[in-house]
Amino acid sequence: MQRILSRAARRCTNSSAAFKSPLAQANVASGVHSEDAPTCSNEYDNFTWKNSLVRSVQADIVNALRRGDRQRASMILSNFQNTDWELTKDDFSHILEYCAEAPDPLFVMETLELMEEKTIGMSKGIYRYVIRALSRGGYFKEALHWLTLLGEKESTHATLPFFNIFLNSCGSSANLKAAECCLETMENYFLGKSEITYCELLKIAVLQENLPAVYDIWKDCTRYYSPSIIMQRKFVRALTTFGDLQSAYHILQHMVAIAAQSSDHLRLSSKRRYQSPRLDIPVLALSESEDLKLLPDCNLQPSQGKLATGENSADVQPELFEEKTQSFEIVELKADVLSEGNNLADKVGLENGSVLDTLRIVGSAVRRILRWSFNDLMHACVQFNNCQLAEQLFLEMQKLRLRPSKFTYDGFVKTVIASKGVAYAVKVIEVMERKGIKPYNDTLAALSEGFSKDLQLDLAEDFLERISEIRPKHIRAVNALLSGCEIMNEPERAVRILAKMKHVNMKATLRTYELLFSLFGNINVPYEDGNVLSHVEVSKRISIIEMDMLNNEIQHSFVSMKNLIRAFGAEGMIEEMLRYLNVAENILWDINPYQKSDLYSVVLHALVQAKESHKAIMIFKIMRSCGLPTNISIYTTMIECCKWLPCFKSASALLSLMLQDGFHPTVVTYTSLLKVALTKDDFEGALDLLDTCKTEGIEPDIKMFNAVLSHAYYKGQIHVIEYIVECIHREKIQPDPSTLWYTFCVYEEHELYNTAIEALQVLSMRMISEDVSIRGDKITAFEDLILSEEPDAELRITRTFEAGEEFLATALLNLRWCAIMGATLSWSPEESLWARRLASSHDDNRRPLISPSEVPQSWGRKSYF
Repeated sequence: MQRILSRAARRCTNSSAAFKSPLAQANVASGVHSEDAPTCSNEYDNFTWKNSLVRSVQADIVNALRRGDRQRASMILSNFQNTDWELTKDDFSHILEYCAEAPDPLFVMETLELMEEKTIGMSKGIYRYVIRALSRGGYFKEALHWLTLLGEKESTHATLPFFNIFLNSCGSSANLKAAECCLETMENYFLGKSEITYCELLKIAVLQENLPAVYDIWKDCTRYYSPSIIMQRKFVRALTTFGDLQSAYHILQHMVAIAAQSSDHLRLSSKRRYQSPRLDIPVLALSESEDLKLLPDCNLQPSQGKLATGENSADVQPELFEEKTQSFEIVELKADVLSEGNNLADKVGLENGSVLDTLRIVGSAVRRILRWSFNDLMHACVQFNNCQLAEQLFLEMQKLRLRPSKFTYDGFVKTVIASKGVAYAVKVIEVMERKGIKPYNDTLAALSEGFSKDLQLDLAEDFLERISEIRPKHIRAVNALLSGCEIMNEPERAVRILAKMKHVNMKATLRTYELLFSLFGNINVPYEDGNVLSHVEVSKRISIIEMDMLNNEIQHSFVSMKNLIRAFGAEGMIEEMLRYLNVAENILWDINPYQKSDLYSVVLHALVQAKESHKAIMIFKIMRSCGLPTNISIYTTMIECCKWLPCFKSASALLSLMLQDGFHPTVVTYTSLLKVALTKDDFEGALDLLDTCKTEGIEPDIKMFNAVLSHAYYKGQIHVIEYIVECIHREKIQPDPSTLWYTFCVYEEHELYNTAIEALQVLSMRMISEDVSIRGDKITAFEDLILSEEPDAELRITRTFEAGEEFLATALLNLRWCAIMGATLSWSPEESLWARRLASSHDDNRRPLISPSEVPQSWGRKSYF
């Protein structure tokens, strides 16, 4: 009979007839007319029927709200007004419970309005749902009103959980003003604070980025309260967020002491969160207690520890926390954390065995909480580059038998990469793999990024390939590898990386496009000049990159536009470069004058390289007329531009302008002036500039000397070349392959073959090292390579010295060629007759003889500046 009535009630909920009298509904459901119904009804059946009907109506309202059909939900709710029986608060509990979880504050207020019309009383459960729905829905004023009513009604500490609900919503929405009003209300009712209250206040302080408030919360919490290990873990996490590693470490010691003193086991809540099994008794609100303020205008000072926010906290030293019943002693780190072939835990000694004995019997949940706190502090060491503390924490975990997790290793590896290098971090990975712990993909990405910064691109690409699932956050490692490809000029490797990105459907970032313009924006540079075919290919590549940027809705940045302009300039595409300069000025309207000057500097350099001297002068005049800042690089570029005029008077005018702007000439500036002088075949003036450079205290470099050697070679001036070669030797500057090339070729073209071979041998020795003792230490190894009769001897030399020692490989190949030509190998180049002749000429202070016909008669009558 009851099941029949329930089914009938569910069918009747679609119409307002469902809210007629219970007796009439029962008669309809049983198929009996009202006049034929019995006059005596069973009160128990009526009560059961009413409860079943109300539950069904509440379910219909909730289902309508879940479907988003608020109009139907409101219609069904309004039909409650037509009922003849007396409604209670339980008839709305299911509706309010759903609105609290949704949250749906508007329907809550609609329900409360109906309850007020029916004069239905409120229970604590109803208050909980109402406050939760209103506060989570953003209706803090209304929620605070109901809190005030509840406080006036109850005026006991039983209302504190309701205020905690309100504070939780304030923290979630970062509403500091509402939180302050809530605290004032709590203070007026002398409610005090529980552990949950402190947790919510801590959350608000972190969102507010108010570290002094965190200190005050900790001080207030520990004054009258013994925070649980879960509560202390929250403080550790908050302090690591601010970077106060010392205070976080101090609280971590509290946690270990608590874990060693208590054998309580944590329990899991319905939401799978750990909870302390002890009673959460609130702290009484005392009249003499300090007033806790959370608003930014409150001036609160830290109450403990050393504030290390935003700084390198490498000087943080552990401060031991002493308890009356227990002490937690820290072992200092005196050796490397990692040792090849040994277990780390076997190397750590433990003086205080009682702590370890107690920790062995505590529950796994407590050990997990401790590990989480260690991990929080470990990852904070990554952000603030504190390798010393990270190693200390790692040893402490081994000492306490807290097995490091993959997350622990992730933080430790990232820390040591920044401080000890990526090679040390690889040893950590090897230890992990021996223990059967597979590193996180994020750890592998950090290693790949570290190798990319060290320009070890093979290893960087290998670790990138080891990532099992590449995600968008790994784009940083990809960009680092692309940056390495740009520096090492390896576009082929970059193509493989891009293919990998496309395969895993990884979207490029702005940094990726900036690198792509630099990698693929030119074809022949620096090996040869651009041509028609390369110009077409460059235009095609740049169009593809820009179209992909447009598809991903990424706008040009200053760096991407700068790389794009530089690419066009390097290929000699002057018109396209100037057009994009105009585009950059239009779309990058918010760049500062120095960035705009940087763009003009790139354009000027390209114009000078393309011998477009008049366009370069026009751009330079535009810069000065617009008041854009200049620098030494711009002035040096324009001085070099004067060699295409050619006009030394204009170069001198530019030098005067540079001095007026407060810039002092550098070795690069003198090199540009020297090139202008050599354009007019004025070797005397070039040598005077060399002397002036040394007089001004500027040490000339090999590029400056090579500029003279280059022009002297093309003019066949052997005496100038010999004078410059001896100057290079006297300045203790190692020659480079260009120096050897000019010297050897000038003798060879004059058919002085023996002298050419002798000069090549001497300069090759000096290119290995100017220090005789250094050459002497490696003579045996060098002779084995030079005099080797194996067919792949040259290949061995090239492979042996390919990593940053190309000059050494070139010198050894030259010496091998000299030996093949029959020259006697001598490791004392100063004993060479050629070297002694050059030294003797230089000792006599004799300048090289230059034909008067080669000296210019005039420098030019007009200055362009």
